[in-house]
Amino acid sequence: MPASELAPESTPRRWLIVGLGNPGPEYAMNRHNAGFMVADELANRIGGRFTVHKTRAQVAEGRLSGVPVVLAKPLSYMNLSGGPVKALADYYKIGPENIVVIHDELDIPFGALRAKTGGGDNGHNGLKSITKALGTRDYSRIRFGIGRPPGRMDPATYVLRDFATAERKDLPFLIDRAADMVESLLTEGLAATQNKFHGSDLYPARSAR
Repeated sequence: MPASELAPESTPRRWLIVGLGNPGPEYAMNRHNAGFMVADELANRIGGRFTVHKTRAQVAEGRLSGVPVVLAKPLSYMNLSGGPVKALADYYKIGPENIVVIHDELDIPFGALRAKTGGGDNGHNGLKSITKALGTRDYSRIRFGIGRPPGRMDPATYVLRDFATAERKDLPFLIDRAADMVESLLTEGLAATQNKFHGSDLYPARSAR
């Protein structure tokens, strides 16, 4: 068989990696923008630059750990993230099994990161929108713990607050760690990534799951 017929099988499949957040400088350091922060770190790693794409997203293309990737930050607001993600998946012909969404997670304490595929959205409006647009829950997620709001603060208010001063000290490390998780997910798979990262929370005593 000619070598050219073998090439498609030996070429890694392209992945779509989406960081969730709200566009605009006023939201840049919000807890809700953790996904954007990790996407920016991944763009640095591939030596790429985000440019505006016709799918209503900022996009950077390159290779991450040798795997071809499309990094994306939707330009819609969080609760409308599904439209750009579906448009990107269609444009690049990438199925849900090769989509990773990076998002903030209230039900995980700050300092903890989790990876999973499928499952519910835990009330996260960005995930709700993506699941509805894709017609499936079966895409992967990197969950960036931000913890529950203090006292009786409304979660909707809490996620749109900037990370606290004490949290910002550890934020660069956690962003870097989350980017490592994405690379691991692409090259080693979900189970290996969970085994490697789920036992290394920054504050183990706080973590309940």
